[in-house]
Amino acid sequence: MMTNPHDIIMKPVVTEQSMAEMVEKKYTFVVAKKANKTEIKKAIEAIFGVNVEKVNTMNYDGKVKRMGKHEGRTASFKKAVVKLTTSSKEIEFFQGM
Repeated sequence: MMTNPHDIIMKPVVTEQSMAEMVEKKYTFVVAKKANKTEIKKAIEAIFGVNVEKVNTMNYDGKVKRMGKHEGRTASFKKAVVKLTTSSKEIEFFQGM
């Protein structure tokens, strides 16, 4: 159980698709790998003061990358798409983009 909401929500995902979904009040974040949907929902509501309708999560494994003869992996991460309720205010964090 994580207590600090800022430990759960790492950073927003800024892509063309995530920006297009903001019209439908869907926001995408990189979250802690061990966080569950309930923790993510509580963290978003605590940080931004909004009402969350549902949370969809996706786990990504790191890709294998090469630099010459050396092989390594990119970092694995967990992504959450958060849908806000229709009555909820929008997250201002993204408004300037």
